[in-house]
Amino acid sequence: MIRRHFLLAALVAPCVLSTAFAAAKPDAASAPLKAIPTRMQEFVDKQVVAGAVTLVANGGKVLALDAVGYSDLAAKKPMRTDDLFWIASMTKPLTGVAILMLQDEGKLSVDDAVEKFLPEFKGQMLLATKNAEATVLKKPSRRITLGDLLTHTAGLNSDIPETGRDLMLGERTLAYALQPLSFEPGSKWQYSNPGINTLGRIVEVVSGQSFADFLDARLIKPLGMKDTTFWPTEAQARRVAKAYQPGPENKGLAEVDNYFLKGLPLTARWRTASPAGGLYSTAADMAKFYQMLLNGGTASGRRYLSAAAHQQLTSTQTGEIKTGFTEGMSWGFGFQVVKQPIGVTAMLAPGTYGHGGAYGTQSWGDPKSGTIYILMIQRAKMANGDASDIRKAFQETVAAGLGK
Repeated sequence: MIRRHFLLAALVAPCVLSTAFAAAKPDAASAPLKAIPTRMQEFVDKQVVAGAVTLVANGGKVLALDAVGYSDLAAKKPMRTDDLFWIASMTKPLTGVAILMLQDEGKLSVDDAVEKFLPEFKGQMLLATKNAEATVLKKPSRRITLGDLLTHTAGLNSDIPETGRDLMLGERTLAYALQPLSFEPGSKWQYSNPGINTLGRIVEVVSGQSFADFLDARLIKPLGMKDTTFWPTEAQARRVAKAYQPGPENKGLAEVDNYFLKGLPLTARWRTASPAGGLYSTAADMAKFYQMLLNGGTASGRRYLSAAAHQQLTSTQTGEIKTGFTEGMSWGFGFQVVKQPIGVTAMLAPGTYGHGGAYGTQSWGDPKSGTIYILMIQRAKMANGDASDIRKAFQETVAAGLGK
């Protein structure tokens, strides 16, 4: 039954994406990619994941869109190509794009100090030393900038008090501002959800809109990303793939709640829209976002980003600072950027940019070949989602199929 579903998914894929891409045809370009679902099925059979959706596009055409396994193991519900996934930190690049859109309009600059827009950051101190006897603070050499936040080099502390309720963005950024910096701004890399959330709050202050409304009006709706949202509707919620982690004694898979929700309803619109990792989306929607980027910031005749902003977002902004969760990586403004292809990125060209998510999702665009790689899974407790075997297998299969 599952393998018959593979064929059905492949046949309907062009219709699903017809608003953004030319229809895929079973021609010589896409035929070699038919090995992808077979390769992904191996990870389902080994109970590494319950199911997966993969998408490969090139030159504005979807070459492969496949679903394997189940979105709900208990119900034996087959995974569908249009199922939604919590994309977690794959939200961060969209936040980066939102900031650069405002820079294009002259409303801010990545070189601006954060305190220009959020006065609560004025006078923020640096943690000099901390031991059993004393905590010593000092004035940092400079103020943190938007660029520091975009590259995870600001040193914001992630400790915020537990209030028993969902904090709004303004409340979260106030809590971040009250914490001392962990290191001198721009001196090192430390992955930071607080930094990206702070950028989302700046979008609100500068635009006069909520972060979710800005993203929806300026990016999500214009690109036709109809299933990308912080708050799935009841109908969309029925298409959200369940998350799993290794079962007891690492045997099988056990269903797990999305920890990011903290027990709050999936559909509740009063949940805070987190710029650092709150979005749900589909493979098709994320492909539309990356196609716009591979087009240099344009889609369907509309320009979303200037050429300069696109370059800043998708090229190395961290110099020689060691960054990322795998070797050979650097950081752009909201995006990871492959600096030296090695290991899990060996088959990607230098300059390939993208981002992963907490439950193993991956999205990457290769500007050299014009190839988009989207991997959607919901697997908790991975040792390192960016360096996962399933990501490597997916990319290797694509590379072999495209003759790279």
